[in-house]
Amino acid sequence: MSTQLFVGLDMGASRTKVAVLDGAGRLVGHAVKKSGIDFSVTAAACLDASLEMAGASRADIVRAVATGYGRANVAFVTSESKTEIGCLAKGCHHYFPEAITIIDIGGQDNKIIKLDAPGRRSSFKMNRKCAAGTGAFLEEMAGRLDISLEEMNDMARQSTEMIKLGSYCTVFSATEVLESIRNGKKVADIVKGLFYSVIKRVLEMDSITDRVVMTGGVVAHNPYIVEMTGEMIGRPVLVPELPQLAGAVGAALYALYGKDEG
Repeated sequence: MSTQLFVGLDMGASRTKVAVLDGAGRLVGHAVKKSGIDFSVTAAACLDASLEMAGASRADIVRAVATGYGRANVAFVTSESKTEIGCLAKGCHHYFPEAITIIDIGGQDNKIIKLDAPGRRSSFKMNRKCAAGTGAFLEEMAGRLDISLEEMNDMARQSTEMIKLGSYCTVFSATEVLESIRNGKKVADIVKGLFYSVIKRVLEMDSITDRVVMTGGVVAHNPYIVEMTGEMIGRPVLVPELPQLAGAVGAALYALYGKDEG
């Protein structure tokens, strides 16, 4: 039996995310893939994987909305797009309908978005055009340490004596990391220091309200960063079940409820 579906696409420079909602706003399909060099092909692959999870076909799609860096390069979304800020706000407030500060740590940039209780955006900040404090920064440092990104989270948890980095610059941080290795410092302690530098960089972007929600690929793959953030701000941090999909879910909610609802 055919069902009505609403699609949100978040086309990031690093990863492409698709979320599929049914008419009741339930997430019934989703996918995440590396964006690669052909955004349209990657978006189509994510859509097909999401529809397969939902047990549906493209004929069931009522409406699709795109967001993100490559939102103009998607064949199945011809005209409707929303900003990343708007979609992150809508997706997070859907899960946490209260006044919140959203911290999104992505592959290429970081964002802090403040919402009031009804979900209206009161302010937002983005980092400068610099890789420091982003997923790209951690990826670069993982290469320097000759470990995989997937290993970083468990390594950071094993740290007994965190090595704090003095610089936020990716280039200078790499030099500090190499110096720490030469001085015989443990990789786990260096990795925790890298996590700390990411969090500190983000927290210095703006003031933080009582209720904090964290999203993004870095958060999805490194949950220890969430715990460290909570320790640094002195209170627990909220995280959606699938933090990397927050923007895509927000786009899908725009598709479901229409322009006038968000």
